[in-house]
Amino acid sequence: MVHGASQTNSKTLPQYVAALSAAGGAFACGTLLGWTSPAEVKIYDGAYDFSVSKGEFSWVGSAMTLGAACVCIPIGILINLVGRKMAMLLLVIPFTIGWALLIWAQNVIMMYIARFLLGIAGGAFCVAAPMYTGEIAQKEIRGTLGSFFQLMITAGILFVYAIGAGLNVMWMSIVCGVLPLIFGVIFVFMPESPTYLIIKNKDEAAVKSIQWLRGKDYEYKAEIEELRETQEKIKQNQVSWMEGLSRPVTRKALFVSLGLMFFQQLCGINAVIFYSAKIFEDANTGIDSNLSTIVVGIMQFIATFVSTIVVDKLGRRLLLLTSSIIMALSTISMGVYFYLQDQDADSVANIGWLPVVSLCVFIVLFSIGFGPVPWLMMGEVFAADIKGVAGSIAGTTNWVLAFIVTKTFVNLTDSIGKGETFWLFSGITIVGVFFVYFIVPETKGKSLNEIQAELEGKSASTAPAAVNGAV
Repeated sequence: MVHGASQTNSKTLPQYVAALSAAGGAFACGTLLGWTSPAEVKIYDGAYDFSVSKGEFSWVGSAMTLGAACVCIPIGILINLVGRKMAMLLLVIPFTIGWALLIWAQNVIMMYIARFLLGIAGGAFCVAAPMYTGEIAQKEIRGTLGSFFQLMITAGILFVYAIGAGLNVMWMSIVCGVLPLIFGVIFVFMPESPTYLIIKNKDEAAVKSIQWLRGKDYEYKAEIEELRETQEKIKQNQVSWMEGLSRPVTRKALFVSLGLMFFQQLCGINAVIFYSAKIFEDANTGIDSNLSTIVVGIMQFIATFVSTIVVDKLGRRLLLLTSSIIMALSTISMGVYFYLQDQDADSVANIGWLPVVSLCVFIVLFSIGFGPVPWLMMGEVFAADIKGVAGSIAGTTNWVLAFIVTKTFVNLTDSIGKGETFWLFSGITIVGVFFVYFIVPETKGKSLNEIQAELEGKSASTAPAAVNGAV
């Protein structure tokens, strides 16, 4: 949205409630991401009535990312057909079926299908929820509300780490399977995006939505009128999605968003999350791997919470730059440890703390910057008439990269060594520092209209709304 919190009688609490409710789906996504870590050893130890090899389990882990990659473009179409709210509610179905298949899996093929379906639900949320939040939020709190998505993902990861320490795989999966149902029960009471309602010519419903979000006493007429005018200009200048993607401003926005998604994944975060228990085990720290991953999950959640507070104060660029620099240093130090361990295990006997500290620092800084900010900016840099398609492309790119990293991590460590693999991640992250510094614009405190104008190299007052997408 482009509307300031300073407008007469505007309330922000309902916007926080709606954004947190939408992020409930992100909590469920976090359990998908974190499930493999506590489940891996238990599955090897016979959690199911059939055996699962290491190669098969790598596909169990990465099937989720494939499902997510496949759904991002279809969900971009669906959210424009049925609405942001209804699309997210429909995702409860693949969530429930996926967990049911995983709970009662009779063979590894059923596990593949289950994780693929869960990936469909999770990947779709990664497109729909940030878009919904960006459209219900006023610009002064848009960054904070947008960060709730990553915050709840980290909360979901921490949750599954914690229950995984005490539950077997079946009960852990049952608990995770209940979460999407809880989300559905809560989110059904939230309003639809007023932007979507205006697009569908449901002005009365849009007014009710805005009043729900801003308060009954909010003077909504100016906001409704602005949304109408923007939509009219979009209709007058209607272009195909191919034409929309070919606009210079869209290409620049795509370059920014895809670049951020690239560096988010190629820093190695999903490899760290998926295989964190194994990393601690290989580090020979003497610390129980379940306890270690729970501690990491707590730190990740706290850091992401801090990010929600500071993102609208410090800005996106500062968080990204700080995050990437320290993440690179962390993976360098992890690489040094594992390289020395491969050369002579006795040489690192007294520094078993190094990979643990490095891993904690890495995840904390990721959670402050490169975790939430790329998803937040995905909802900020695209024009309204192309946001669904462009956001879907960005989401697809993210999950394809996640699949590549999670599927090749073990192969990489076997081929070139653990140390060299982490050095590869650090080198890519260093390139990301320069990308952020020279390419990524600051969007803090700017309306979506102003962001589009900056990408075009114009002032906000001269940029046409049809291109700007001031919604």
